[in-house]
Amino acid sequence: MCQVHVLIFNLTSTQFLTKKSFDKHSIKINDSHLNCKMPKIKSEKKSRIHGEIARQGIMFNKDFGQHILKNPMIITSMVEKSGLLPSDTALEIGPGTGNMTIKLLEKVKHVIACEIDPRLVAELQKRVIGTPFQSKLQIMIGDVLKTELPFFNVCVANIPYQISSPLVFKLLLHRPFFRCAVIMFQREFAQRLVAKPGDKLYCRLSINTQLLARVDMLMKVGKNNFRPPPKVESSVVRIEPKNPPPPIAFKEWDGLTRIAFTRKNKTLSSAFKQTSVLALLDKNYRLHCSVNNKIIPEDFNIKETVEKVLVDIDAEQKRARVMDIDDFIMVLHAFNKEGIHFS
Repeated sequence: MCQVHVLIFNLTSTQFLTKKSFDKHSIKINDSHLNCKMPKIKSEKKSRIHGEIARQGIMFNKDFGQHILKNPMIITSMVEKSGLLPSDTALEIGPGTGNMTIKLLEKVKHVIACEIDPRLVAELQKRVIGTPFQSKLQIMIGDVLKTELPFFNVCVANIPYQISSPLVFKLLLHRPFFRCAVIMFQREFAQRLVAKPGDKLYCRLSINTQLLARVDMLMKVGKNNFRPPPKVESSVVRIEPKNPPPPIAFKEWDGLTRIAFTRKNKTLSSAFKQTSVLALLDKNYRLHCSVNNKIIPEDFNIKETVEKVLVDIDAEQKRARVMDIDDFIMVLHAFNKEGIHFS
């Protein structure tokens, strides 16, 4: 502890301190006692926020994945690559402060903007109120994953990255079909969407998406094009649903690929030998027989049946990481033919 010794003089009320008397009676402090370290005060870190919105007291919410795309050239490029028509209805997910929304309103007949943050909804409304765009904009407030989407032709969006996977399949299973979607994703997620059999990033997401749509990588986008900048790089992907879709029950397909890609480097024979997998298939088989009034053979053994199916189509040594859509369709049809289902 730093100690300071102070010499105190008693002065009566009638005494006055002149310059000389002040010097004489001055307080003496031993400088050696002041040679001590004072505690450091940490400076507060200022978060990086959008200037215009910050002045209005709105902070971006990381829980909602709010990263505003600030580069007008990228916004323009995304809008152009979506091939919008004047008669289109465009869907935008996570419009934020409305930078892309305004560009869409300039191109199409109607824009549906889905925003979960009421503060940003108010800012978006301010940008269009009293303009010709006001009547062309419909704002849906809430979680897009829990919202029943209306009809739209095209989707153009810079989405919160944490909802990427469920949003992709919500869009692809949406009816009626839309023409295309141009969406900003985290770069690794985008690379998985377009990955081909044998690629390092090829996975269940890749084949499930490519079953339902054509997917193309359009451009890479650096993190400094956003405010605040995310921790990851981004890419823009174009998704065109296959219309008509393949004649396959998607839940069945998804159940099969889930099993196969649990360990994508293992053979299908190994993947289907897991106790939990055999138990699921046995349960589904018995349910299928019950629904269709089919008698279950007394000597039925799910493990032997599964092995026979794989051997018959020469698929027991195949590995998910190198199998394409046609390979999985063949496996699915072979199992279904024997009454074995995946959902």
